[in-house]
Amino acid sequence: MGRRRARRARHPSLAGAGRLSAIVSLSFEDSRRLTGPNLYFAEPGAVLEAVGEVADSAVAAWRANIATMREHLGWPEATLCVRAHHGGLALAFAAPIDQLFTATEVNEWAWMAAIGKTELFAPGHPHGTDPDSALQMLLRHSAAERRPDLFALIEIASKRGVPVLLDDDCLSIGSGKRSQIWPLAALPHPDTVAWSRLGGIPTALVTGSNGKTTTVRLLAAMLNAHGLRCGFSCTDGVFIDGRMLEAGDYSGPAGARSVLRAPVEAAILETARGGLLRRGLAVGRADAAIVTNISDDHFGEYGIDDLEGLTDAKLIVARALDPRGTLVLNADNELLRKRAQGQPCRVAWFSLDDSHPLLRSHRANGGTTCGVLDNRLWLSHGDARLDLGAVSMMPLSANGHAAYNISNIAGASLLADALGVPATTISDVVLRFGLGREDNPGRLERWQFGGISVLMDYAHNPEGLHGLLSIARALGGSGRLGLILGQAGNRGNTEIRSLAAMAARFEPAIVVLKEMQGFMRGRARAEVAQLLRDALLALGMTPESLPMMPSEQAAAREALAWARPGDTIVLPVHERAARDAVRRLLDHLEETGWQAGQALPGTS
Repeated sequence: MGRRRARRARHPSLAGAGRLSAIVSLSFEDSRRLTGPNLYFAEPGAVLEAVGEVADSAVAAWRANIATMREHLGWPEATLCVRAHHGGLALAFAAPIDQLFTATEVNEWAWMAAIGKTELFAPGHPHGTDPDSALQMLLRHSAAERRPDLFALIEIASKRGVPVLLDDDCLSIGSGKRSQIWPLAALPHPDTVAWSRLGGIPTALVTGSNGKTTTVRLLAAMLNAHGLRCGFSCTDGVFIDGRMLEAGDYSGPAGARSVLRAPVEAAILETARGGLLRRGLAVGRADAAIVTNISDDHFGEYGIDDLEGLTDAKLIVARALDPRGTLVLNADNELLRKRAQGQPCRVAWFSLDDSHPLLRSHRANGGTTCGVLDNRLWLSHGDARLDLGAVSMMPLSANGHAAYNISNIAGASLLADALGVPATTISDVVLRFGLGREDNPGRLERWQFGGISVLMDYAHNPEGLHGLLSIARALGGSGRLGLILGQAGNRGNTEIRSLAAMAARFEPAIVVLKEMQGFMRGRARAEVAQLLRDALLALGMTPESLPMMPSEQAAAREALAWARPGDTIVLPVHERAARDAVRRLLDHLEETGWQAGQALPGTS
């Protein structure tokens, strides 16, 4: 089940209640609210992660217990879902939006009663009593949580087609500049709401294994060029009209709420798998969504064990689209091709090959595609074809060598098209975006100075590293290759070794192993770096070529100090503060005429 610790959402009225015995963790690892469309269904609800082998009779008893408690609590019948994975089962059911804390308690009671372990709960806990007493306690919790005023506002907004955003403190109706926010403690009467002023704004969701932030930034540039005041959230922060509002990883629900509650005219929301699986989507509706690609990453968390499960997790974004919405998918990914059937919306396909059989058949049926033919990018609506320009002239393509960025350009172009941006505007943007490093900081930034080439990127998994090192080899000529390498602690050992294997494929002369202080996530200091080093040694690298450094910034300095004229240095840097520091160093070296082999500033 991975390295995460159990997180249990508690009903506010249970503050101070006795904690579960440690034995309970052997029966379920996690119990949490699902506040939006999620892996299991399109409604809010609750999910419990049961661990170990589970008998069919226990699952049947859980279903019966949920049905019984729903009836007693007056909740309507709704979806139940049982999803098997390597570590056990996910047991989920849909519940009213104003009853989600109680729903987690119901789920825990239903499961523990099903396996006969209610005695493991501490005295005073509702699940440790006889069924009648447990029912009375859950009825009290349900009554305390029930918010008919909230329900009424959400129902009216739904009938009017107006989006809502709800968190533990606030309700907002509408989005962007067409929204209004109220604290939950002071909700208005529906008759006092200025409904005519509230509504939605063009909204896109961006997910996938790689390329999310680049796609977000490129789409934002297209919408800005179209004259819309755009807000976006991503792994670097929340940005409104080009200005950073908040710094940090905001690729989850908090970032989405920040953007959609700002006075913007369009919203782009990077949507990472962690938030999707923990809580579900922050938004109930969007106009367009994209899955950029699917590759090995983050296995073992929240019951996602393989690429098929990861694909399903990424496709949660489709639950926010109605038949008028557009789901943009990568035709070069086999799993996305397989999972595209039965989506409740229009699908637009992109590929590095405009002659891809799927793109051709999709166009023959009047569909929308974007692909590369004879070094040009074509946006097509059925038989109508629009030339967006020469791929090698698009700065993000790195002279046509950055295949993954060409895919990002094609996907972003389809999103922009779905949001009403004219093809001429799309073309203008893709032919200039990336000319300056400030367009896409931290993603394929390039420097040439002192006789060396330097690339800095966020590459964080084997596929991302493959793309980055392929570009380095294509641009770097016959010189030596130097690399810094690290990984977040919440990846499994197999994933960490796979990253090392990918690095070794490109025969670097040096790999500087780095600790990532902000990404240790339960690992001991230097544990991940040592795993990488051991894997690289097993693959034939020498101990002298594998120095270990205590930070990303120190690792970058070590690689630069090693470099000699003709070398290419590749710097996958993940922590924001480290990226900023390394960027300042590289700019300084470029400006001062530093030459490879000289001492770096700050050293003797």
